[in-house]
Amino acid sequence: MVKAEVPQGAASLVLAPGVTFLQEEEAVFEAMVQGWSAQMIGGRGLQRRSVAAVVSTVRRFQASTNEWPWRWSPQLFDEWMTDRVSTRALAPTTIRSYQYAVRSFCAYLCSEHYGWVAQCEGRFGEPPSQICHEENTAQHLQGYEGRPGRRPLSRDELQKLFDRADAEVAARLDAGRKGAVIAYRDATLLKVVYAWGLRANEAAHLDVTDFYRNPHAAQFGDYGVLQVRFGKASRGGAPKRRSVVSLFDWAVEAVVDYITHVRPLVVKSASSAASNALWLTERRTRLQARDVADRFGFYRDELGLDPDLSPHCLRHSYVTHLIEDGVDPRFVQEQAGHVYQSTTALYTAVSGDFKNKMLHDAIRAVLPTTPGGQRQ
Repeated sequence: MVKAEVPQGAASLVLAPGVTFLQEEEAVFEAMVQGWSAQMIGGRGLQRRSVAAVVSTVRRFQASTNEWPWRWSPQLFDEWMTDRVSTRALAPTTIRSYQYAVRSFCAYLCSEHYGWVAQCEGRFGEPPSQICHEENTAQHLQGYEGRPGRRPLSRDELQKLFDRADAEVAARLDAGRKGAVIAYRDATLLKVVYAWGLRANEAAHLDVTDFYRNPHAAQFGDYGVLQVRFGKASRGGAPKRRSVVSLFDWAVEAVVDYITHVRPLVVKSASSAASNALWLTERRTRLQARDVADRFGFYRDELGLDPDLSPHCLRHSYVTHLIEDGVDPRFVQEQAGHVYQSTTALYTAVSGDFKNKMLHDAIRAVLPTTPGGQRQ
């Protein structure tokens, strides 16, 4: 007879049956958290950082209510949410992440596969229950719920950003000031983030060997495709990889010039761990995502743009401008690395001029024509 395999996170693996504890409620709760963590890491393969975040939320909920999971109720959860929304004014995305954590924990406890219902009934005479339901959790009703300033840049704003970064290089060279190489790096970095639609972390992790030849775009030489190795992971999973086709000759020219003439001035004394990194700091270490944000923020503030704007707005700009230029939305979705077309749609915020043109063309398409074939 084959013995049934005990799943990761089962109560029997983290809580010895029949054992009583001096502080039983606290001990059982800690065992629940330990089992849930094991289920997420070992069973579902989620990253430890993501697991730590949801576990922390559940611990905060328990500490705030001063009640144990087998006594949790929708009313307790509603009161906790009211405090987070009304008193602390947390963002909708943060509220949903809290709700996801508590809902997932309750689903784990209530599952027949892990044995926590029997444990709670046997020890405390009360089973755990699911306290999050459709009526007391926030729904994703709006396409974009972030701060209004985090929007795509207009084409004029984008050009001013690039021009300001290029001007910084020229100013440092003309004045004989140090930092011209780093300024050149920043100018190229901003162009690459936009021209390949990258997230800040994706850009920071680029290596010089991540560019490849595209047989269908021979004009770009060895820079026809960019292999993104550190794409955004799906809820705790490993970073996703994707290939992004090069589209802009000006961007490829900027990268080639930077790799050929500028980067060698920095890489000579770089550590072996960072020697292949595309972007290096003044200390010859790999640039980090926060550095990308800092450099973007410097030029953003210099131009007097909305302080809420982040490097991610360049990715939004990339998607929006491609859609405005008539590129197939499915192709844009693949370039951005989105699983769903709806996600790409959230990134798209076409300009007022583009909307007016589309409306004008639509009206002209339905207007009756005169006998001579001219539209009225």
